[in-house]
Amino acid sequence: MSLLKRLEYVWKHRGQPGIFDLEGPELDTAPKRFFYEKSYDNIEIVRRGVDLIVNAAAEIDVNITDKINVPAVTPNGIKGKSLFTLLNFKPNTEESVNDYRSQLFIDLILTGNCFQYYDGQLLYHLPSSLMEIKTGKKNKVLGYEYDADVKFKPEEIIHTKDNSGTSVYTGTSRLKSAIGSVQVLQSMLQYQKNFFDNGAVPGLILQTPNVLGARIKEKLIADWIRLYNPNIGGKRPMILDGDMKVNPLSQNKFSELEFEQSVESHETKILKALGVPPVLLNSGNNANLRPNIQLFYETTVLPLVAKLISSYERFFAWDMEPDVFKVRALRPELQEAGNYYSGLVNTGIMTINEARVELRLPESDEEHASKLRIPQNIAGSAENPSEGGRPPDSGDEPSDEE
Repeated sequence: MSLLKRLEYVWKHRGQPGIFDLEGPELDTAPKRFFYEKSYDNIEIVRRGVDLIVNAAAEIDVNITDKINVPAVTPNGIKGKSLFTLLNFKPNTEESVNDYRSQLFIDLILTGNCFQYYDGQLLYHLPSSLMEIKTGKKNKVLGYEYDADVKFKPEEIIHTKDNSGTSVYTGTSRLKSAIGSVQVLQSMLQYQKNFFDNGAVPGLILQTPNVLGARIKEKLIADWIRLYNPNIGGKRPMILDGDMKVNPLSQNKFSELEFEQSVESHETKILKALGVPPVLLNSGNNANLRPNIQLFYETTVLPLVAKLISSYERFFAWDMEPDVFKVRALRPELQEAGNYYSGLVNTGIMTINEARVELRLPESDEEHASKLRIPQNIAGSAENPSEGGRPPDSGDEPSDEE
């Protein structure tokens, strides 16, 4: 059923009850998880593309400002300093914050979902491959179940989902749209492996003028395998007698199969599905590397980080933003932002503290930081530019008559 039809069905069936009828009481959040994990472990371009996103996203800290005046999902309130430490330094006693975030983003990319358990003090990652969502007819989520055994309440789980065109509960893997290219690439690499495992020698047909018995055929094949097998160093020349001829099974050579061009084509499709500009992995062209890195962050990394931070905001009811000031790749953008806000401050449009708030920086205690700057005007007074004219003489300078 298309998304439009699903939405029509939901509206006709009173919202959440209709969603419950469509989605079902239990939702598995990791379809094809094994296939995507295998691709991540075995296919170089999948591993490299996913790691580019994960490593870039995991280094971005969370900037926390003010408490939001809405009820938090968790019944246990948390102070801003404690939340800052939890999200940026110590999610739990077993993992560093970078390792912890990396697992979350890998889950989010491979399955479209990631789950975290909050026990009131610490955060723990729950693999999405083992999670089920329990839905209800009145409430959207009744609870969660881990490994068909451990049950969690909605206020204990932080669920972040990627975009999906089929479900309002679960996200979709970013590799799903490129699953055809991944499967073809797997088959090509397996064919290549088999080709060289067989000694890079195409299959042969032995042609004889007479009909041979079964025992003679088996013995002849065994002799060829034993004496003319490149894998075991067999280089002994063969003598064909009795008018026996050798015909190749295939006329194609490996170099004629255009593997390189085809592999590059499928790798490009996979990188585009992940949101990674292919030029970032092409060391031969660095002319436009900087714009593509900026594009990579703006269109892939930061939106992914924003999804995770948005789920934190809803759960803890604190205002948060990605802290991009420590990201080296985004420093040119920060310079542009600094010039932009400096211009607004110097022209008296906003105060220093207002600009600092926009840049996610703490306000200054200096008195002048909360006052508008009045720009100097050579056509009139700095205090009242509407007066115009030259300021009156102080009497110290001699007049023209003197």
